[in-house]
Amino acid sequence: MDVAAIVPPYVAKPFRLVPFTAVMLAPGRVGDPASARALARPYRDVATRLTRWIDEGRASADQAPAIYLHEYTVEGLTVRGLVGALDVARRAADAADRAVWPHEAIHPDQAGELADRMQQMALNPAPILLVHHGSADLRALLDEVARLAPDWSYLDRTGQRQRIWAVRDPDRLARLDDLLARTTCLIADGHHRYAAYLRLQQQHPGTAWDSGLAMLVDQDDTPLFLGAIHRTLAGSSLDELVSAARAAGADVAAASRDAALAVLDSTHLALTDGTAWVTIAPHGLEHRAAVAWLHEEVLPLLPRAVSRVDHHHSVEEALALAGPSCPAILLPSPDFEQVKDLVEAGGLLPEKATSFQPKPSLGVLMRPLRDA
Repeated sequence: MDVAAIVPPYVAKPFRLVPFTAVMLAPGRVGDPASARALARPYRDVATRLTRWIDEGRASADQAPAIYLHEYTVEGLTVRGLVGALDVARRAADAADRAVWPHEAIHPDQAGELADRMQQMALNPAPILLVHHGSADLRALLDEVARLAPDWSYLDRTGQRQRIWAVRDPDRLARLDDLLARTTCLIADGHHRYAAYLRLQQQHPGTAWDSGLAMLVDQDDTPLFLGAIHRTLAGSSLDELVSAARAAGADVAAASRDAALAVLDSTHLALTDGTAWVTIAPHGLEHRAAVAWLHEEVLPLLPRAVSRVDHHHSVEEALALAGPSCPAILLPSPDFEQVKDLVEAGGLLPEKATSFQPKPSLGVLMRPLRDA
């Protein structure tokens, strides 16, 4: 199996979001798959393409730098966060100095490809997602901003309701800077883009590449839903997985489909080959994520190498591929505090262990770096 093995460096405190001048797709084009053409190959033409889109009214550029309060609503769930250019110019010397905590390892080649692409595009096309426990003072300040009329408000092509406030007032920006300085946050989405930011900063210190686009969400205010990412293992079998799980220390029981799905919680897994169903209850998982137990304890015990691991964000996707030589492993949703505690204790989760949802539509806020 091709396993991510490199942990990207840690950005040092103080945590800082820097104002930037946003480029935005027109409301009718946000979330439209056809809009991806603006960000497609050849990447070196993307900056010129976006300029043409602005001239044609298919995109727009803000008039001055800002930190943006971005609120989006999907099927009744509202998420809001601060969008700015994350300062990545300083590396943490020790754990106490870390402002940004990755929870997954990365593939260096993939990070390098993303860095090359962003450099050719001269653009951060979407913010990475960061989550933290914000202070009461920070939430009060965001409430103060949100009571004002938004600068942009619309329903995009995917059905997301977008509301955006540009924070430019010097006093508010200074208060934000002070309130965020002590923040420590977890990367929710975008580990490889974060690593690409760091690579570009190292290659171009003292330029606009000293920062990369990020959205910081307060998990105590408008929490992201933390879901599981399920697996199918091509080249294995249900019997082999059951034997490995028993050897790794777990209670294994045959079950009906409904019963197996019903026991999925923070300490139970379900296995199926599309016909038979099995529940797995690992021993001693109170302080450990089930996905980590699977990768570290069970998969190494399989009698033959798995030919391919596929990842699925829904049970239905995994079950669609399940078969006698491709069993599905349905995982419980990890707990945010469990993930945070694990990472801050020096641990990591396997690649694609978590799915923070919902994510904002593509094209709401982009950061051009044409002069970098």
